[in-house]
Amino acid sequence: MKKILSILLVAAMAVSVLAGCSSGADGTTAAPQTDAPAQTQAAGGNETQAPAPADETQAPAADGATITVAAIETAYGSEMWQEVCDAFTAQTGIQVELITDKNLEDVIGPSMQAGDFPDVIHLATGREKALTETFIKDQNIVDITDVLSMTVPGESAVVGDKIAGGFTETSLTNPYGDGKTYLAPMFYSPCGLFYNAGLFEEKGWSVPTTWDEMWALGETAKAEGISLFTYPTTGYFDAFFYALMYSVGGAEFFDQATNYAEGIWDTPEAQTCFDIVAKLATYTEPTTPAQANDQDFTKNQQLVLDNKALFMPNGTWIVGEMAEAPRADGFKWGMTALPAVQAGGDGYSYTWFEQAWIPGGSEHQDEAKQFIAFLYSDVACAIFAKAGAIQPVLNIAQTLEGDNQMFYAIYDNGAKAAMGNFAAYDSGVIGVSNREVWFDPVNSLVSGNMTQQDWIDGIKEVNDQMRANLVQ
Repeated sequence: MKKILSILLVAAMAVSVLAGCSSGADGTTAAPQTDAPAQTQAAGGNETQAPAPADETQAPAADGATITVAAIETAYGSEMWQEVCDAFTAQTGIQVELITDKNLEDVIGPSMQAGDFPDVIHLATGREKALTETFIKDQNIVDITDVLSMTVPGESAVVGDKIAGGFTETSLTNPYGDGKTYLAPMFYSPCGLFYNAGLFEEKGWSVPTTWDEMWALGETAKAEGISLFTYPTTGYFDAFFYALMYSVGGAEFFDQATNYAEGIWDTPEAQTCFDIVAKLATYTEPTTPAQANDQDFTKNQQLVLDNKALFMPNGTWIVGEMAEAPRADGFKWGMTALPAVQAGGDGYSYTWFEQAWIPGGSEHQDEAKQFIAFLYSDVACAIFAKAGAIQPVLNIAQTLEGDNQMFYAIYDNGAKAAMGNFAAYDSGVIGVSNREVWFDPVNSLVSGNMTQQDWIDGIKEVNDQMRANLVQ
């Protein structure tokens, strides 16, 4: 009863605001008008996870079974969910009662108070009301590891074989560190370095695959009056820095760093990260800091469209955001992962993704698992894609068109997926946010008002406090 009451209290909180394209709740990057999550910690590469041993069968539908699916309505709209539910019913015979709303927590709260829980909920972590986090914390969420070994309804493929590598190996889907999956990875958006592919073709330049190649290109571009780098706001350094940590030290270093391990910022891996960002600051277009705010950030993005800067960190939403902006002749969007530290090393692209899950109070868990398995079917993926919602399914880029085909092929083309975030701590105690400590100082590095060592000292000063005040 205490667990249920805690859930209901969260569900009754004030209406949350969807993340904007320039900043999330703490000023970090988030995809526009979607349920973009704020991750905690992660591990993962790009190899497909082998599904847990189980019979590749589908649970039989109960006679006259009807499940309730509750899905947050975002910029993708609600129509796609109705189409997917109808397709699922046509395939399995299981009826679906669909609930969608922009303020989903408020809608399903009263019914949960009466003991009537949805069977499937699509609601990511990172929202203001933290309803999903509350279910996770109270361990009131169903283990769906067996779904990875289920056959997708209507297909011969196994769910775990369809999901792209790394997406079921992160704490966002495996929150208890017990090797089991509790949340299904949903709609994702790769982040990376965006550039004018037309300019590279015109100049005969190659996209750098290592940081040494990046610095060499910076000198070449400088000779032609073009800066190597810009950024919309310092908030966009979250996805950049997370991918950088993965490329420098892999998942182990990332996990230790994002959990504020003692002495982590004195390691060679940390120093490499600091050195790269500080050097990149010297190649950044000089007007960037003055425009790196929520009102003028598009001016920094325009620098790339005008061939005044080569690269900027961003997400796939940039195409729509700058659709009406003027651009240089021959402009074509390009996107690349962060370069590897050494030749032959891994390049990483950070990704946002959402989650679907089964609450412990679901009365039709077998049918709910079938529904989650169906979300990775070719039919469901095509319906979602029409609305711009892309499932983390291998080779899905081949089914897309235009710029999206290029963007979402980044993991098919060798880049590894970086997922995760700094662990949450009681910011009221510490008085500063992650953005203020790690990312905002980049403006001062670019302007010359702060030294690299000042930046490092500021991080070390609060790291132990953050670890001591982690939210449990």
